[in-house]
Amino acid sequence: MFVKVCGLSTPESVREAVDAGADAVGFVLTASPRVVSPSQAAALLAGVPGEVTPIGVFRDEPVADAVAIARAAGLEWIQLHGQRSRTDVATVHDAGMKLVRAVTMGAAPEEFEDWGEDLLLIDAAVPGSGESWDYASVASLPVLQGRKWLLAGGLEPGNVSRASAAAHAWGVDVSSGVEASRGVKDLAKIRAFVEAAKAAATV
Repeated sequence: MFVKVCGLSTPESVREAVDAGADAVGFVLTASPRVVSPSQAAALLAGVPGEVTPIGVFRDEPVADAVAIARAAGLEWIQLHGQRSRTDVATVHDAGMKLVRAVTMGAAPEEFEDWGEDLLLIDAAVPGSGESWDYASVASLPVLQGRKWLLAGGLEPGNVSRASAAAHAWGVDVSSGVEASRGVKDLAKIRAFVEAAKAAATV
């Protein structure tokens, strides 16, 4: 099970995610309670070993702006939310970067198709709500067969095993589900989530 812990903003939270066995860590570089500056993200990268993938997260910024900000932070992976196009995917790759393209369960069917992104992230119909949803509905999407994709939205240590199994997820992504309060990570929850997600892959 591929596990990404997103919205990290302190060296301690990065260290906990890495030590727990996370495969990727996310730094939010767009308007959010979890936002960090490019310079802060660059400093946090010092705690990310080579085998863990650091990803810069953006929402509605033009792709060119996201690429420039990610470069300033020293990041090679970009995660794009919002309305996107196949041209956006190509632009990220032309810039020499890799892409996580985020879609919601309320998106048009064609948005779930393979646009050439490196990873697809499937979020709740209302992203950022922190509420669980019908994860099994993802399993019925035939376009996901054989692809690498992450399940997100409403996940936390207590439900990640059931949710990932119901969705037949390749990987999972968490942010608010491992927080003590909005934007503030709970180190114990980070470890519990990663351990539960990793254990789910062996059940």
